[in-house]
Amino acid sequence: MKTLHLRITGMDCADCAATLEKGIGHLPGVQTCAVNFAAARLKVEFDPAHLDEPAIVKRIQTLGYDISSETPSRPTIASLQRGGILGFFPFLFTRMSTALAAIGGVLVGIGLLTEFFNAPHLFTQIIYWLALAIAGYPIAHSGWRRLWLNREININLLMTLAAVGAVIIGEEAEAATVIFLFAIGEALEGYTMNRARNSIRKLMSFVPAEATVLRPCMDCREHLGRDGYTGGPCPFCGAHETRVPVDKLKIGETILVKSGERIPIDGQVIAGASAVNQSPITGESMPVSKMSGDEIFAGTINGEGTLEVRVIRHAADSTLNNIIHLVEEAQTQRAPAQRFIDRFAKIYTPTVVIAALLVAILPPLLFQAPFWNLADGTHGWLYRALTLLVISCPCALVISTPVTLVSAISAAAKHGVLIKGGAYLEALAKVRAFAFDKTGTLTYGQPIVVELRAFDCVHPAQGECKSCDDVLQLAAAIERRSEHPLAHAIVTAAGERGRHNGYVAEEVETLSGRGVRGKVNGRSVIVGSHALFDAEHPHDAAICRAVNAVEQNGRTAMIVSNDEHLAGYIAVADHTRDSSRDVIAELKKLGIEKSVMLTGDNSVTAQSIGNAVGVDEVRAQLLPNQKLEAVKALRELYQRVAMVGDGINDAPALATADVGIAMGNAGTAQALETASIALMSDNLGKLPFAIKLSRKAMRVIKQNITISLVLKGIFLALALPGLATLWMAVIADTGASLLVTINGMRLLKTKEK
Repeated sequence: MKTLHLRITGMDCADCAATLEKGIGHLPGVQTCAVNFAAARLKVEFDPAHLDEPAIVKRIQTLGYDISSETPSRPTIASLQRGGILGFFPFLFTRMSTALAAIGGVLVGIGLLTEFFNAPHLFTQIIYWLALAIAGYPIAHSGWRRLWLNREININLLMTLAAVGAVIIGEEAEAATVIFLFAIGEALEGYTMNRARNSIRKLMSFVPAEATVLRPCMDCREHLGRDGYTGGPCPFCGAHETRVPVDKLKIGETILVKSGERIPIDGQVIAGASAVNQSPITGESMPVSKMSGDEIFAGTINGEGTLEVRVIRHAADSTLNNIIHLVEEAQTQRAPAQRFIDRFAKIYTPTVVIAALLVAILPPLLFQAPFWNLADGTHGWLYRALTLLVISCPCALVISTPVTLVSAISAAAKHGVLIKGGAYLEALAKVRAFAFDKTGTLTYGQPIVVELRAFDCVHPAQGECKSCDDVLQLAAAIERRSEHPLAHAIVTAAGERGRHNGYVAEEVETLSGRGVRGKVNGRSVIVGSHALFDAEHPHDAAICRAVNAVEQNGRTAMIVSNDEHLAGYIAVADHTRDSSRDVIAELKKLGIEKSVMLTGDNSVTAQSIGNAVGVDEVRAQLLPNQKLEAVKALRELYQRVAMVGDGINDAPALATADVGIAMGNAGTAQALETASIALMSDNLGKLPFAIKLSRKAMRVIKQNITISLVLKGIFLALALPGLATLWMAVIADTGASLLVTINGMRLLKTKEK
C-alpha cells in the first residue's frame, strides 16, 4: 500500500472536499481518501499494483481541480499574494475558470450597454449568449463531471439547469448575469478561503532561502604540500563563510547569523550572545536572551549580537514547519458543531431539490397555475422552481464552521497557542474547572536558593555577610561535581554572588540521596539533609529548631559542615511563575468555577505554593494514577475539565481531561504529542487568551449559522410567491457565503490583551 500527499488548488467550498473524496474513492485500488478542505490537502492510500500517481492526478484534474507544485518548506509566491480587493483581481487570472468568469462579466457589461443604447435585439442576444457560454462553460463542465463520476447533483449543475431554463423562457440577460455573479461569487469564496488557509503558512516566508555556513577550505592550493598536507579540509585555513540554500544545510554544520538577520534553521548556539525575537514560534512579545547552549528556531529574528549556531534539524523538520503541519492537521479535526452541520446539509439539500421539482409541477398540474412566465412579467412556476434550486445550495451553511475554526486555530498559533483540532477549541470554550500540575506549570520547576544562613552570622538580615558567603562557596565547591537539581541551584547562587575565594573540591562522593561530601582546600565538607545530620552528626537544639522552621515553610534545607563544625544551612525552593497568580485570578473572572492544584510533592510545600498562586484547592502527595482519578472526580462535578501539565509526567491526567493543555517548551515533541493544546512559550499567561478566543469562535459559529439559515429562509419565502428573481437568489447564496467567511476570518485579527 502506498500513501500520496498532495496540496489541491481550486477548492472553494467545503462541498469540493466531498467531491474529491468520492471521485477519487471510486478509482480501483484506492483504499482510503481524505481531503482536508481547510488546509487544501489530500491524502490517499492506494495499491500501486492497480493504480499509479498520474491516474490519481488525472482524476483530480477531471473533477475540475489541480495540484500545487510548492514544497513544504517554501510556499509559492502565488499562495502568499497580497490581500484585500487589490489581491482579488490578480487571483481571478490564476485559474482558467475565474479568468473566463471575468471575461464573461465584461461581456455582460457590454450587453447592458447595447440595451441602454437600443442596439438590435439579436446583437444583444448574441453578446449575452457569448457571455453565458464563456463564463458558464467551467460551471456546466464541473456539474456534468460530478454527475457522471460521482452520481451526484451539485450547485454547479443546479446553476446550469437554472441558466438553461432562463434561456428557454427568453431571459438571456438574466441567465448570463446569474452565471457571471455565481462565478464571481465562487471566486470570491475561493479567494477569501485561500487567505484564511495561508494565514499561518505565511510564517514560512519569514525564513530566509539561504544561510551563511562556516565550512573549511577544501583542497587548498595555497597550502598543498605543507607539513604533509595532500588535500581535503585545510588545517591551516580558518572556516570560510559560504552562502548556501537552507535546504542544503546538514545537521552538525555551523552557520553564522549576523545582527538583525532572520535565523534560517533550527540550531543550538555554540558561540556569541544576543537577544532573539521568538514571536513567530512562541508569541512572546519581548526578545529572549540567547547564549551558548541555548536553542534557537528558524524564522525568529536575531538582535544585535552575532551568533555561531550548530544545525540540529533539517529545514523541512524545523519547529516552524512542525507547527504549520500540526495546525493544518488540527484543521481536519471537526468540532461537534461542524459534524452536526454536515449531517444537516446532507438532508437539507436533497429535500429542497425535491421541493423545487414539486413547486414546478404541482401548481400547474393541480391548480392550472402558469408554468411559463406571463407577458405581464408574472413569474411562472418553472421560474420559481429554478429560483428555489439556486437558493437551495447550502454553501454558506457548510462553510460557516470550518472557516471560523481555521481562523481561530491560526490566530492561536500566531500567539504561541497550538490547538490541535476544532473539537478541542469547542471543548475549551465550555470548560468549567481547571486542574494544574505544580512543578513546571505553576512553578518554574527549577529550584533556587531562597535563604542562606551561617550559624555564626551576627546580622543575617543585613544581607552582606562574609560567613554566609563562605558557607555558600564551600557548598558550591562540592556541588559543582554533582548533577542534582539542588546542586545546580547552589552553584548558580554562588556564581551570582561572584566570590569564589579559590575553593577547590576533591574526593567528592554522593551519600545515597542524603547529601554529598568531599574535601575543599584540605577541609572535610558535607552538604546534606537534616535527617543525615540528625543521624550521624549530633548538633545543638537551636540549629534543629531553625532548620525545622525553614522546612515547615515548604522549603528544602541543606546543612553545611566544615571539619565537623556545622557552618550553616542553605534553603532551596521551587519558585512560582510570575504569571501564575494573575492567571488564576483571570480564570475566575472568566467564570471558571474551580481551580485545583495536583502534585506529588509534600503537603507543606504544596500548600505554600497553592496559597501563593491562589488556587481554590490543593491535593498533594498524588501518584500519576491518583491525579487521573482526581480529574475524573472533577469531571463528575463540573462536566467539562481542563488539565494543565508538563506534557510528560502528567500524561494520564492530560488524556483523561476534556482538554489537556501542555506547557510546550517551545515545541518539544513530547509536549506537542501529549496534549490537545500546547502553550509554546511555557507561558501560563496565554491560557486566558486561549479561553477568550475559543468562546469568541463559538459565538462566531452561531452567528454564521444564524446568518445562513435566516437568509435562506427569507429568500425561500420570497421565491414561492414569485417575488425573488434568479439573480437575487444568486446574490443571496453567494452573499451569505461571503458574509460567513468574512465574519469567520475576523478571528485572524484577534489580539492578545
